[in-house]
Amino acid sequence: MSHPLYVAFIWHQHQPLYTTPLHLVQGRSSRGHDRPRNSAFRSPGTDPTPLGDRLTASRESILDPTAEPNYRLPWVRLHGTKDYLDLVLLLQEFPHLHQTVNLVPSLMLQLQDYAEGKALDPYLALTLQSVQHLTLEQKCFIIDHFFDANHRTLIAPHRRYQALYQQRQEQGQRWCLDHWKQRDYGDLLAWHNLAWIDPLFWSDPEISEWLDRGQGFTLGDRRRIWAKQQEIIKRIIPHHRALQNKGQLEIITSPYSHPILPLLADNTVGRVAVPAMVLPQNQFRWPADIDRQLRKGWEMYQDYFDRDPLGLWPSEQSVSPAILNHVARQGFQWLCSDEGVLGHTLQRFFHRDSQGFVKQPEFLYRPYRLSTPEGELAMVFRDRHLSDLIGFTYSAMPPTQAANDLVEHLQGIAHNLKGNQASQSSSLDEPWLVTIALDGENCWEFYAQDGRPFLETLYQTLSHEPRLQLVTVAEFLEKFPPQVTLPASQLHSGSWVDASFTTWIGDPIKNHAWDLLTAARQVLANHPEATEETNPIAWEALDAAEGSDWFWWFGEGHSSNQDAIFDQLFREHLRILYVALGEPVPAALDNSLDRHAKTTDHQPLNLIHPIIDGRRDDHNWDEAGRLELGGSWGTMHRASAIQRLWYGVDHHYLYLRLDMLTGVKPGIDCPPELHLFCFYPDRTGHNSPIPLANVPNQAPLNYLYRHHLKVHLLYQSVRFLEAVEYSLWQPRLSYAKVAVDECIELAMPWTDLDVGPDWPMSLVMVLARNGQFQNYLPEDQLLTLRVPPIAT
Repeated sequence: MSHPLYVAFIWHQHQPLYTTPLHLVQGRSSRGHDRPRNSAFRSPGTDPTPLGDRLTASRESILDPTAEPNYRLPWVRLHGTKDYLDLVLLLQEFPHLHQTVNLVPSLMLQLQDYAEGKALDPYLALTLQSVQHLTLEQKCFIIDHFFDANHRTLIAPHRRYQALYQQRQEQGQRWCLDHWKQRDYGDLLAWHNLAWIDPLFWSDPEISEWLDRGQGFTLGDRRRIWAKQQEIIKRIIPHHRALQNKGQLEIITSPYSHPILPLLADNTVGRVAVPAMVLPQNQFRWPADIDRQLRKGWEMYQDYFDRDPLGLWPSEQSVSPAILNHVARQGFQWLCSDEGVLGHTLQRFFHRDSQGFVKQPEFLYRPYRLSTPEGELAMVFRDRHLSDLIGFTYSAMPPTQAANDLVEHLQGIAHNLKGNQASQSSSLDEPWLVTIALDGENCWEFYAQDGRPFLETLYQTLSHEPRLQLVTVAEFLEKFPPQVTLPASQLHSGSWVDASFTTWIGDPIKNHAWDLLTAARQVLANHPEATEETNPIAWEALDAAEGSDWFWWFGEGHSSNQDAIFDQLFREHLRILYVALGEPVPAALDNSLDRHAKTTDHQPLNLIHPIIDGRRDDHNWDEAGRLELGGSWGTMHRASAIQRLWYGVDHHYLYLRLDMLTGVKPGIDCPPELHLFCFYPDRTGHNSPIPLANVPNQAPLNYLYRHHLKVHLLYQSVRFLEAVEYSLWQPRLSYAKVAVDECIELAMPWTDLDVGPDWPMSLVMVLARNGQFQNYLPEDQLLTLRVPPIAT
């Protein structure tokens, strides 16, 4: 029997709990117990009452200017208007394409609150307040936080929003406080909300009028904008439910508050992947919490969708042998994780060729069976490379090129699988499954029009490609049950981040948080009378504190301008637990876990995909590596022309950015030539010395290099050379990009360098004038990184 290549997209929709357990419990009791959540999410067209009248009652409480926010951050609301509904609306236009979406319970709870008008975050509170009554503190908050959006895709396309942004960036907060009028604050409040409405809804007459007008927004306008946001949020669950009932969509779930289940079972499991990991002082070992988190997620799913879930997205795709019995006992049929976990389990790590194709595809592109005392489970493992291309790389490419690249990768996988068949058939003899699983909300902020052109092109192409068939995971498993068994005891303990748990444990700050959680959990265990029925607030507080997101942001590895709020929320959950039990609150919960100072030098945090336009758009570089130069390096420090170096990679390019002082002119205030030299340790090939005059005989300037990119900053031109025999250099064609404006930005294609995945790379940059050495950076060191899997 011949088969197409089956492809399963799994979109993960998640937000942590931004509200308090006290609010959740009170809200739940006020709704009653007769499946109330469905009532808040009416199907489109089922209520003839005009939208304004329909929302009046639910808005009364939050329109009160004296109301206190009960949510700390706005991301459920803003992503709710930009990223959840449009994904399924686009999909339903292509009925033969089936996909899977994970809706995390903590997200659905909070969408419910916004749909019912019971959620009020500080951003929304200010939006619905008259600008005449803004305090100085509120004005500072608006100036600092109402540009919390991707500059290139959400701010720059809107003239008025961009003008306000430029004033804030160029003149500073103090100038804005001194010069802005009430209309400026009113417009900024409106634009922060308008920009987060997905372009799919811009054809709405009211939204279209606001976008065209661009300014002069009144309090009445802002109230109507919120009404539009709420209308969109109300449609999210019904559209997901309708598409699942039609069979085009499979909705799956996660543990209730998105905890790392293996760490709840026993947080010493972190040493499986990292044997030398420094653990918290006290062991957290509460496997019963796994059952509760799974049960609450399961029951919520039943309430919203009137059926049992089949699939489980374990939080952060974190798995271990210890969680499998719990998952099977609850009734789940399948779960997903990352290729790194499978590689460690099989001891067959998925090396890729220079085009990014797995060298042994038959091990990755199939489901596996795991047997437990509670029943059998199926497990699929995502292709990390393809998932990361959508998540981090394609947003920087033209939509058609990006969509074609993904389809060509899938066709290439099918070609490679055919090449391994015993038969000479031109079609696939077996039903292989490629799993593409990724965050379904955050990546679209980097795409033009929130990813709509890319997805539409991709879906149109896939609709006309009979050799590729999109399926839900459940329908594939029903037709083609797993034929290969993984011993459950041999399953690797890890996550989709480096197949380990280092993102959530092992750092001193993370470990301190675990010790606080462990202490609180023991106090709750000391109160057997406090059950979920008799003391729901204490248990809700524990569930919230067990969520993964707090540990993600604690310590090293990830940072944002809202770290302090995540710190506060975690400690607040624990404080509520103690208060609900009538126990004294430990003094440690009064103090922040970290100082939350702004970081300076750091390594890259993730793949990046900036636009090379010479503009200082930090949002596009916030996960890049960074080195502060202005205060640390010799002669360049004295000149103080270049202050900072940013660096990072994606599957197509090496990216570099140099920040100059305002007003610095290349060729006048700093040398006009920038030379990039790189070599590859432990890789054979010709290497040659730096071909400039007066180069000091000191490391690393006296090293030999493989490639040389010369950038003329005045003309923004490039010349690329490769080392050849006899220490000489030979010109080669290059497609490098350079832009010089507010900063110097450079993108060097990996294909120019002819390197392979995971190659080590060392580089140095030299400033010169007329071929004469002037300075170099970073001083006394090389910039080191590794080449990622390379896209074709």
